[in-house]
Amino acid sequence: MPTRVHEFAWPDRVVVGTIGLPGARTFYLQVRAGTQIVSIAMEKQQSALLADKIDEILDQLLTVEGNPHSVPTSTPIELVDNDQLEAVQEQFRTGAMSLGWDPTTAQVVIEAYPIAEVDDDENNEPLDGDDAEVPEMLLVRMPVGTARAFAKRTREVVGAGRPACPLCGYPVDADGHVCTRPED
Repeated sequence: MPTRVHEFAWPDRVVVGTIGLPGARTFYLQVRAGTQIVSIAMEKQQSALLADKIDEILDQLLTVEGNPHSVPTSTPIELVDNDQLEAVQEQFRTGAMSLGWDPTTAQVVIEAYPIAEVDDDENNEPLDGDDAEVPEMLLVRMPVGTARAFAKRTREVVGAGRPACPLCGYPVDADGHVCTRPED
């Protein structure tokens, strides 16, 4: 069965945002081009790692003699996007992701795939039976300035959650925290 690819070559908007309160937030990678919007659910750690790796790629490109791809060292102010997510209809929950660089278009490339379905051991049929869904993926290509702005916003969204306990590093809830740090 062919894979359904949600492809965005030059998106109008690509952001990570959340729905819910800190401690119960759902993270989404949302991409829009014209009227086409795709939102995929992600883990907080996936979001943070994606931002870090995008910055790593861009920082490595800065070291190329003459910066031929015009990689910005910081986020271009005109590309800052602090708006809320648009109407979210979750396409899928992200499992595997890959990140790359396309030198022919000078774009950062994100590929995201849904969490793999678990097969029933007895008859090797998908758990959904005859209602097996078409496999799908998200493919996003971002120019370097947009990628730098995406990484900055993503780090801010990830950091806006519950504060970490200075002793054990685990999140502190609004109703308290039992520190797991062993006694000295």
